[in-house]
Amino acid sequence: MAKQSMIEREAKRNRLIQQYKDKRKNIKNKLNNNLTFIEQLELQKELQKLPKNSSPCRRRNRCWKTGRSRGFYRDFGLSRHVLREMSHNCLLPGIKKASW
Repeated sequence: MAKQSMIEREAKRNRLIQQYKDKRKNIKNKLNNNLTFIEQLELQKELQKLPKNSSPCRRRNRCWKTGRSRGFYRDFGLSRHVLREMSHNCLLPGIKKASW
């Protein structure tokens, strides 16, 4: 189980990403237009004033059951440990243990 503080930090990041999504998108769209160099610098400064954690690239994938960030399977939203346990208990449809 991941530390509760790490899970809460990730939840805070998700809230910030949603809160600043439109503002960040508008600034980036303006940057893509043909602007002068000085206007681009001003827009970059405006983008840098936004909180760091509002950037989507700072989001970390975490297991929804344990909060573990390593060994994450995106298809299921689970870490490898939980995926293995649930597949052995036949809780995941279409998953079975390989044997040859």
